[in-house]
Amino acid sequence: MPLNSALSLAQPSPLRTEFRATLRLAVPLAAANLLQMLVYAIDVIFVARLGQQALAAASLGVTIFGLLMWCFSGLTGACAPLIAAELGKRRHAVREVRRSVRMALWLSVMCGLLGMIVVANGEAILVLAGQDPVISERAGHFLGVLLWAMIPMIWSNVLRTFVSALGRPVVATLITFLAILVNALGNYAFVFGNLGAPELGLTGSALASVLTGWITLLAYVGFIYGDRRLRRYHILGRWWRPEWRRLRSLLAIGLPIAAIILAEGGLFSSAAFLMGLIGEAQLAGHTVALQIAALKGLVTGTVNLGIALARGAEWPGAGLILACGALGLLGYGISLTFFVLALRSLGTARTGAYFSVAPFVGAVISIPLLWEMPTLGFFAAAALMALGVWLHLTERHEHEHAHEPLQHDHLHVHDEHHRHEHTPDDPPGEPHSHSHRHE
Repeated sequence: MPLNSALSLAQPSPLRTEFRATLRLAVPLAAANLLQMLVYAIDVIFVARLGQQALAAASLGVTIFGLLMWCFSGLTGACAPLIAAELGKRRHAVREVRRSVRMALWLSVMCGLLGMIVVANGEAILVLAGQDPVISERAGHFLGVLLWAMIPMIWSNVLRTFVSALGRPVVATLITFLAILVNALGNYAFVFGNLGAPELGLTGSALASVLTGWITLLAYVGFIYGDRRLRRYHILGRWWRPEWRRLRSLLAIGLPIAAIILAEGGLFSSAAFLMGLIGEAQLAGHTVALQIAALKGLVTGTVNLGIALARGAEWPGAGLILACGALGLLGYGISLTFFVLALRSLGTARTGAYFSVAPFVGAVISIPLLWEMPTLGFFAAAALMALGVWLHLTERHEHEHAHEPLQHDHLHVHDEHHRHEHTPDDPPGEPHSHSHRHE
């Protein structure tokens, strides 16, 4: 056998090497994100047993808290490209990495304090948004405890970024698994009064999240100072010294990311607020469905990010990030909001039919933009789709049917579907919310 052939057989193929590198990076990150979502899912599982009103209150509270957390995590997570660039230079990497992490931790405290002020006024925000006063009050009490988890959670996100950037992504997975155990045990103890703990109900779930946040932070600090390689960075060394230039770099990268998260996450939050206007049962159901969708989205997004990084992709510039965010805001976020509104006004079948034409609209727009000639199959599909939409628009039918009696509470006006008697205790003006019965 020729020498060159023997060497080629002995060396692994580039595709196999790249695939293995991708798995080493993406699998731990995907697992960590999946486990992090399971931490939130555990809260839903335990709170759901308290009833739909408690679950609705927790959902509104977490909507405010979670949106702030996602924004601040995106902002402080901007230390990741800075750390990667500094490690790539191999010059004074220890000192430069320490400065980036230090300023990210400073920024975490600033963001955390701002977030705590907002969360402390959660009840007033929900009432201004038209949410049910009773549910808003319960959500306010829930947030009054949960706000103490904000700073440790943002710090944990920074330390997780640091650990992963230094080649220890599996550690993030293990610590997140620990967080699941702590959160489950805390909910079991404080929500229902097990293991000798007081029975606190919804407040107990918030307390469990606070304990989970602090224990997670301590776990990261303990591992970093126990690991020989990570310990030499002394990330808490000279913590009082500012690095204003590094802080400006963090803000330059992180603010566009936080803005995108605020825009897209705000649309998901608005969906929860819309469900709250419909009723507490609908809001509770929305919470469960959103958890399932979030689990899917986080795993696929992380794997895609891991593949891009493994193939040598560079962190995009602020302009490109904002452009992609604007595209997602229009094409997905606002569309989702209209979809929820259409479900309420048009019904499931018609809404599904109308929204199914979205790919066709995109294909039509692409013809003048990309100068692609449509094929015969394109016109055939367009004709069938137009026929289906026309059938839905012109469809009318009439038959005898019966509605089951329904007692619920939601924001409404006195239209043809809401003709009911009022008591002196019902709120005046329209729209208003009170318990009423549909016959």
